[in-house]
Amino acid sequence: MTRIGVVTFPGTLDDRDAARAVRLAGGEPVALWHADADLHGVDAVVLPGGFSYGDYLRAGAISRFAPVMSEIVDGAHRGLPVLGICNGFQVLTEAHLLPGSMIKNDHLHFVCREQVLTVENADTAWTRDYTAGEQITIPLKNQDGQYVADERTLDELEGEGRVVFRYTGGNPNGSRRDIAGISNARGNVVGLMPHPEHAVEAGFGPDGGQGPRSGTDGLRFFTSVLHSLVG
Repeated sequence: MTRIGVVTFPGTLDDRDAARAVRLAGGEPVALWHADADLHGVDAVVLPGGFSYGDYLRAGAISRFAPVMSEIVDGAHRGLPVLGICNGFQVLTEAHLLPGSMIKNDHLHFVCREQVLTVENADTAWTRDYTAGEQITIPLKNQDGQYVADERTLDELEGEGRVVFRYTGGNPNGSRRDIAGISNARGNVVGLMPHPEHAVEAGFGPDGGQGPRSGTDGLRFFTSVLHSLVG
């Protein structure tokens, strides 16, 4: 069975949700602690949401120096699939696995809502079970969710097809060019602000086509990486 590591930092909130999403997709979740010096042979890694180290200094800034991150950075450079969700996305930018940075929402308030996203790139390790142009609904909850980068970096992301998700129906946090998620050039590292692990099980997700709380659009993140690894 494919083993997917789920990292817990002090202040992580959504590690159990991410582990359940991996299990529902058919993988084996493996708990990784921030102080681990190795990845215990996992096939991919999820950096879940929360407020690692209390978001002191700035979101993700301290987590970037955790021992486990050295292993994750090395693994990512070798092709290890890595998904950063919300705070995990912030950690990926701090670790320079993804370009740009995350700052306070432009309205300076915490936002929690069901968010429609357009899938811009269905060729990454974490999105192959989606279709480019597809619209999905994923819960969003953040305070430091505004993605920013200089114009040259934004142009490179656009030109290389590395904008993976874009906010649709309104930009909730002021992110440049409505960007909700991006990837590295190889497509094995993906970060996004919305929380797919909260849309994996009918009865507990956002409203969907089958009725209230029926949305499971997030589950395909986790089936995608399983199919990518098997392929």
